Amino acid sequence: MIRIIKAPKDAWEITQLPEVEGAFVALDPRDGSIKALVGGFDFAKNKFNHVAQAWRQPGSSFKPFIYSAALEKGFTPATIVNDAPLFFDAGVTGGQPWEPKNYDGKFEGHMTLRRGLAKSKNMVSIRVLQAVGAQNAQDWIGRFGFDADKHPAYLTMALGAGSVTPMQMATAYSVFANGGYRVNPWLITKVTDQKGKVLTETKPPVLDESVRAIDARNAFVMESLLQEVTRSGTAARAQAMLKRSDLYGKTGTTNDSMDAWFAGFQPTITAVSWIGYDTPRKLGDRETGGGLSLPIWISYMEHALKGVAVGEPEPPEGVIYAGGEWYYDEYALSAGVRSLGLEADSDPASTQNLPPADEKKRILDLFKN
Repeated sequence: MIRIIKAPKDAWEITQLPEVEGAFVALDPRDGSIKALVGGFDFAKNKFNHVAQAWRQPGSSFKPFIYSAALEKGFTPATIVNDAPLFFDAGVTGGQPWEPKNYDGKFEGHMTLRRGLAKSKNMVSIRVLQAVGAQNAQDWIGRFGFDADKHPAYLTMALGAGSVTPMQMATAYSVFANGGYRVNPWLITKVTDQKGKVLTETKPPVLDESVRAIDARNAFVMESLLQEVTRSGTAARAQAMLKRSDLYGKTGTTNDSMDAWFAGFQPTITAVSWIGYDTPRKLGDRETGGGLSLPIWISYMEHALKGVAVGEPEPPEGVIYAGGEWYYDEYALSAGVRSLGLEADSDPASTQNLPPADEKKRILDLFKN
């Protein structure tokens, strides 16, 4: 709540400045051109550009990049993962015992990978990262432009415990939006002199295999998963309010609600919103990315997508639709990872159809300083 005062001509003015800060950036995923950039509440008050300069924990908005890595290891949207408690004792972590929780404190048992991402289940993400291998995931996220040293190869990476900027997130989500290509953001189209002569001009990049970050089918399946988030998951308000199906994204809330995110896209525009205090502290007990940042994103998209036809991507080569789900060709008909962390598995952390590995040794290695 803020205090306001009625001004002349029936206008209203804020009489107190908010302590909380925010950032918003939107770009065209097809060429990287920046369409909107808000670095904070008031440039006169604070010249720090939160879009480009604020390194914050992304929370659950980082999970899609872990899922993307998993697709390359045989996981499918239909893989059944156990949303059950996990506990790592000091012998495994090499330090303090760790017992991660879901945001709502509830465990719902067996669910598909698709549902796990839509409901942002932490136990599902941790089990997936455990199976993929934190080092493999750390290598994979570099394809999206993230700095490996800001995302140590520990299981906490599954919960977005690293550091990103809103600009990095917009660039990374654009890889999913444009079919797997890495585009660099740019702000200035051209510079002219006083007579109108063009001194320099930015040429939009050509999206070809030289700038490919991930396979087209990986981007396509991830789009399908992120569409579920905006249809029935933590960001269902997006499709409900904007009344269109071509919306994709992920909410993010960090520990103790210190950072609230929403990162998402429509095929013609990627946008990221963030809310938090400059000196990290709780935004409030019930504050989330879906409650704080998603409404900002929706408000922007309401204007940005006016007159833009609904457009969904065409399936690329190498994917197949079977039983109501998308698969890589080679992982259809139960050929991929069927389950993870179920009682039938000999090791709760093991997976089927993945190269065998000593899980305990790998976890020990993950937590070494």
